[in-house]
Amino acid sequence: MEHYDLIVIGGGPAGYTAAERAGHAGLRTLLFEEQELGGVCLNEGCIPSKAFLRCAKAYESALGAEEYGVKISGATFDHGVALKRKRRAVQALVRGVAMKMRAARVETKKERAMILGDKGGKFLISSESGGQVSCERLLIATGSQPVIPPIDGLKESLESGFAVTNREILDLSAPPARLAVVGGGVIGLEMASYYRTAGSEVTIVEMLDHIAGNTDPDLSHILQSSLEKAGVRFCLGQRVTAIRDKKVLAEGPEGPMEVDADMVLVCIGRRAATEGFGLETLAPQMERGAVVTDEHLCTSVPKLYAAGDVNGRVMLAHVAAREAEAAVHHMLGVEDAMRYDRIPDVIYTHPEAASVGLKEAEAREKGIEVDVVRLPLTYSGRYVAEEGLGGDLCKAVVGKADRKLLGVGLTGPYASEIIQGVCIALEQDMTVEDLRRVIFPHPTVSEIVREAMFALP
Repeated sequence: MEHYDLIVIGGGPAGYTAAERAGHAGLRTLLFEEQELGGVCLNEGCIPSKAFLRCAKAYESALGAEEYGVKISGATFDHGVALKRKRRAVQALVRGVAMKMRAARVETKKERAMILGDKGGKFLISSESGGQVSCERLLIATGSQPVIPPIDGLKESLESGFAVTNREILDLSAPPARLAVVGGGVIGLEMASYYRTAGSEVTIVEMLDHIAGNTDPDLSHILQSSLEKAGVRFCLGQRVTAIRDKKVLAEGPEGPMEVDADMVLVCIGRRAATEGFGLETLAPQMERGAVVTDEHLCTSVPKLYAAGDVNGRVMLAHVAAREAEAAVHHMLGVEDAMRYDRIPDVIYTHPEAASVGLKEAEAREKGIEVDVVRLPLTYSGRYVAEEGLGGDLCKAVVGKADRKLLGVGLTGPYASEIIQGVCIALEQDMTVEDLRRVIFPHPTVSEIVREAMFALP
C-alpha cells in the first residue's frame, strides 16, 4: 500500500495551494480531485465570471466611446465569442495548476476519494480506480455547493433547465431574453451585471431590503443605483414562494408579486460539501453542516485538517488559499495562524465595490468610538479625467482614540486593485498620520485613500 505524508481531497484554491506548498516543503503529497483542478472558483465561479465581465466592460466602453472622442457605429455584443474567450481562460489556468502540481512533485488523481477511517493512527483512503492508500495527515478541501431551498417547483425547474445555478449560468449558449435572479449577493449581482449588458432583461428578487449582503450600506446603495441605471430591476424584501410556468412568485410587504422570466438563476448562498467521501468515518466536530477548525485549520481529529469553504468560515478563494498555507505551516511546525478580521471582499460589477476591515456599523457594535469619512472619488484627478463626475465613494473608518485605520470601503474603477494597499496598511496597524506620510503615485485613483486620511479630523 502506498503511503503519503499528506493526502488532500479537493483540488480547488485550498486543495491545490496546500498540495503545492507541502510538495515544495518535501512532503510526499497526493491530491484527489474528482473533476477539474482549480475547483469551483476557477471552473465555475471567480475566473469565468470575471472573463465574462471583462467582455461586458469592453462593450460598455464601445457604447460610451463618443464621450472620449471616439465614434463607433453599429457596436454589437456577441455572447458566443465571450463564451469561447471564457473557456480559453479557464483551460489555460487549469493547465497552469497542473503544471504547479508537477513542479512541486505532487501526485494527482482525477477521481473520487473515499475515506475508510483511521487505522492504527494513519488515515486510509480508497479511490474509484481501485486500491487503497494511507497517509500521516489528511486535508479536507472539498469546497461548497449551491444552497437549493425548498421552494415550490424549484426541483422540477432545475431538472427542466428553467432554473439554473452558478454552474449552468456560466455556460449558456445564448443569453435568455428575461432573466430572473433569486438572490442579490455577489453571484447574483455579477451575473445580473453581465447578462444585462449581454441583452437580457434582468430582475433581481431579494429577501432582504438591501443588496450585497453585509456590504456597507453606503456602498450597496451606489451599486444598486448604478445597476438600476443600467436597466436592472430590483424587487427587494420579497420571499420567493414558487418557481413555475415561466414565473417567479414572491411575497413581500405589499402582498404577492410575480416576475416573468425565461430563465431563473438561483443563488441564495452556498453550503459546505461534506457528504459522499466518507468524512463521517472520522466524525470530526461539525457546526451548521461545516467542519469546525481552529486558527491552524486543525479539526477535532488529530492530524485531520479542513481548509476552504468546507469549514464554513469565509467562503472566498483568497481565504481558502491562505488557510491552506496556515494548515501546511502547522504540519511543518512553522509558526503561523489564520486571522479572519482583515479579509478583503470584492464585487466585480460596474462599478466595482471592495472593502476590508471593520465597517462603520461593526465598529460601533463593538463599542469602538470611530471617526468616519465619506469622500467622493471626484477628489481623485485620474478618476475625473477618465470617468468624469461619477458618484463613486471612498469610506474610511478610523479609531478615535488611537487613530488607527480600522477599515475602508470603495466603489469605482480599480477598487479591487486599490483595496490591496489598504490590506497592507491594516496588517501594519497604520495610523492616519502614517498613511498621510505615504507617497502615492500621481495621478492614480488610489490617491483617494490618502485624501480620505487628510479629510479626517
